[in-house]
Amino acid sequence: MVADRPPCIGVLALQGGFAAHARMLEGLGAAVREVRVPADLQGLDGLVLPGGESTTMTLGIAREGLAEPLRELAAAGTPVLGTCAGLIMLDREHLGIMDTRAERNAFGRQVRSFEADLELPGISEPPAPPMRAVFIRAPWIAEHGADVEVLAAVDGHPVAARQGNAVVVSFHPELSGDDRLHRMLLELVAARDGA
Repeated sequence: MVADRPPCIGVLALQGGFAAHARMLEGLGAAVREVRVPADLQGLDGLVLPGGESTTMTLGIAREGLAEPLRELAAAGTPVLGTCAGLIMLDREHLGIMDTRAERNAFGRQVRSFEADLELPGISEPPAPPMRAVFIRAPWIAEHGADVEVLAAVDGHPVAARQGNAVVVSFHPELSGDDRLHRMLLELVAARDGA
């Protein structure tokens, strides 16, 4: 990020709920770029991998040759936020950016969707209210390495975690209207750039 311009945040736009993330980030003053091909990653200060359907995303990433450029972007320390399917895409079995293994549709089918209030460190600790989390065919983190910090759990299953500059949640913050996770991403960008 350069001091005289807003941070440029990419939102993977192959499939899924990318438009709602873009609106939330724009509302926070970020410049947003839809990411569909490797060239779209150039100059990004941060990246969001949205919810959607992980198999379709995997195919799109392979088709567009995005896997290695996405890994390189994260390895360079660029802050990344993965939500729902984005949590799956960042795990060991997909992009390998986080030392996690996701369990797809872990909470059940669409009819088992639910909402829950979560307290996330640095975001919703009292006196701040808990974050209202919207879970839709949500995954959970089935396994994680020692470098992964679990931020929140539901019924004992990790649903939010951080490893370095990568943060994942198994819910949809863009649907609740709560912009605190997107603010966290922008704070990670600012901290990385010494702003």
